[in-house]
Amino acid sequence: MAIYKYIRETWNNPSEEAAEKQRERLLKWRREPVTVRIEKPTRLDRARAIGYKAKTGFIMVRQRVDRGGRQRPDIKGARRSKHSGQRKDLKISYQQVAEERVARKFPNLEVLNSYFAAKDGPYYWYEVLLADRASPVVAADKRIAWISAKQHRKRAFRGITSAARKSRGLRHKGKGAEKLRPSLRAHQRLGK
Repeated sequence: MAIYKYIRETWNNPSEEAAEKQRERLLKWRREPVTVRIEKPTRLDRARAIGYKAKTGFIMVRQRVDRGGRQRPDIKGARRSKHSGQRKDLKISYQQVAEERVARKFPNLEVLNSYFAAKDGPYYWYEVLLADRASPVVAADKRIAWISAKQHRKRAFRGITSAARKSRGLRHKGKGAEKLRPSLRAHQRLGK
């Protein structure tokens, strides 16, 4: 077995010692800022799977996101049925929210992908992989050089990262996915 398989197994089924270490890690992470650039990924197996390389041009960022339902600003006045409009159903996942926030924080870098790092009662943490499209190292690597092209700008906001494509339903093809393309909204418009 490759080392990454052992890392994944340890992460999925932690020993008492590993679980204690994770609790200590979360205590530390809660005190950190919401967006933190990190030297190396916490989960090397996941980072490698999404394209991480330990060389210049690749940057890892840990993003914290509040858990719980989203709400619109408080509606003042009496309690009535209109107040159910305060609930806000976003059609994007927490992971996509994290990617967008990181993209806003680092406008000169491009979001490649991300993965789940941890959660506790109030928060989720995601680690986001960014690539520097201006880096000569990235341009020289044929597996990632595509990120420098113009059509790949602002991927996180256009819903074309892996997490975004999942919440858009684009991981399915064929039967049962007829209404997903080009988008749910476009399908509704065509149907009228």
